[in-house]
Amino acid sequence: MIKYILPAIIIFLIVLFWEKITEFVEKKFNIKLNYIVVSSIIAAIAVILLLLNY
Repeated sequence: MIKYILPAIIIFLIVLFWEKITEFVEKKFNIKLNYIVVSSIIAAIAVILLLLNY
């Protein structure tokens, strides 16, 4: 059960605090994050992890 709830909570928190995350990354690393690029990378990582688990 926790296997499904924990990723949902993490994704919810990323969506909720997206502005603060982008501001932090921009200040720390001087990189402006593009929402489409970051979401596609996260989706690719999720697909890879799902394929490794099953």
